[in-house]
Amino acid sequence: MNQRNTHHQGFLGLAERVGRRIIGGFESAGGIAIMFWRAFYNIFLPPFEIKRSFQQMVRVGVESVPVVLLTAIFTGMVLTLQTTYQIAKFGAESYIGGVVGLSMTRELVPVLTGLMVAGRVGASIAAELGTMSVTEQIDALKTLATNPIRYLVTPRLVACLIMLPVLTAVADTVGIAGSYLVAVFHLGIPGSAYMKTLSMIVESFDVLTGLAKTVIFGGIIASVSCFYGFNTRGGAEGVGRSTTTSVVSSCITILLADVLLTALFTK
Repeated sequence: MNQRNTHHQGFLGLAERVGRRIIGGFESAGGIAIMFWRAFYNIFLPPFEIKRSFQQMVRVGVESVPVVLLTAIFTGMVLTLQTTYQIAKFGAESYIGGVVGLSMTRELVPVLTGLMVAGRVGASIAAELGTMSVTEQIDALKTLATNPIRYLVTPRLVACLIMLPVLTAVADTVGIAGSYLVAVFHLGIPGSAYMKTLSMIVESFDVLTGLAKTVIFGGIIASVSCFYGFNTRGGAEGVGRSTTTSVVSSCITILLADVLLTALFTK
């Protein structure tokens, strides 16, 4: 009887923990959505934080260029090698340009760019705002009649919304260039055949679809990172926990959004 009661209590404890996690997840999702709306709404209200927005655009975009371009070019090279090995079994090596270009522009480059920026910029935003939260700097802004959402979140949201598509467009070009180099100089595929299939299969809609996804990804990164930064508690340990949680949550949300957007755009 005691053993049965122990198992019963253990099951109830597990169910309680799972329930709390689920409720906490919904609360976080609601808080993130509210923060996004408040920050987005403030974009169109004066005074405009133009200078701070440009500063954040440099941090989000310009400083992320090296890691994004390296990721794109290596992805294009590896994808070309692997794809050519597979389609060579069917004698379709000449279609490598279109196959790789379509995969890169619609899926790989937008998602990888979002994940890299989430890891680099999202962590920085969460850590910075988390430090401000635990040192009561955000409360100090409120006492000075400064809206912390407008002052801290809106410039970061603007930067992510604008710079993610720009980074993706550059990464598309560099990734396809890397694929072209491997296909032509390593695999011996004629450059004219590569470019012909690329222009034949990849349409402007495919490129615009990938760019549209990154606008959503940018909003996710900014909103999630700022939310966890604002709600940091517990000193240095809390800052580290918020930073980790923001990166993991941003990456998972980006992948989930990619599934939904792909299903939407392929109908």
